[in-house]
Amino acid sequence: MEEPIPNKLKIITILSGKGGVGKSSISASLALTLAKNNKIVAVDCDVDASNLAILFGIKEFKISQKISTNLKAFVNDKAKDCKKIVDNCSFSAISWNEKKQIPEINKFLCEGCGVCRLLCPQGITLKKVKNAVIGEGQTKYGFSIISGQLEMGESGSGKVVSLVKERALKIAREQKAQYLIVDSASGIGCPVIASVRGSDYILAVTEPTPTAFRALKRVLAVVEHFGISYGIIINKWDLNKPFVAEIEKFAKDKKTEIIAKIPYDKKFIEAMIKMKPVVEMDSKYEKIFQKIEKIVR
Repeated sequence: MEEPIPNKLKIITILSGKGGVGKSSISASLALTLAKNNKIVAVDCDVDASNLAILFGIKEFKISQKISTNLKAFVNDKAKDCKKIVDNCSFSAISWNEKKQIPEINKFLCEGCGVCRLLCPQGITLKKVKNAVIGEGQTKYGFSIISGQLEMGESGSGKVVSLVKERALKIAREQKAQYLIVDSASGIGCPVIASVRGSDYILAVTEPTPTAFRALKRVLAVVEHFGISYGIIINKWDLNKPFVAEIEKFAKDKKTEIIAKIPYDKKFIEAMIKMKPVVEMDSKYEKIFQKIEKIVR
């Protein structure tokens, strides 16, 4: 007898060009809506400021892995003849200690680029540092959530996101999940690129303001570079109804769909305070997110 073909894991990424437009709240409600009839795994790829788990009532993660994606430069006694490295550090991470007559490296500013090592191979060592952790948790709604957190003062968030996604994909496949819900960072930097890559569908969240609209255009240029299908969600649409028409015209010109217009509602704030997705607070939002679910499926 021929074995059935397993369900393909579909990766849905929620992103925004600008922070503060409600991306994580929308990610949480979509995850919960999908989880009612599907196996899902959620992943928070905003490793600089991860907060998706809070919306599911998770206060602490089990740390599953400490990871290293960065190098840092370290000085030894043989660097006394290497004053020239101070002026050649692009990140202003190196200063000269006049008393000790030796360079000093600020670990918070060092990006591990290796220029100082090239100029002073005998006095500088590059070492890997643990710059992030991956945490895993189980929501009370029955699905797993994976989160990455960059250590304070560390860099390399794009590489960290890639490793966080790898871990989430592994868990999703082990659990035979049908959907991986990715809550991306905002903007167009390395973490966003790492979040977008490999996605099957993108939900781009914006609000009706000129700043958010400009940011939306920038982030959709990244999405289009990867050739991924996307739809637009206008959050707090009723705060500036005349401007919504401009976003709708943009969507029409792009031949893409405005798949939802979500009103401004203090219930979103109440939901965050109570650490719940808003669909659990008010049944009227269930219909909105059920419509979104049908489109992303």
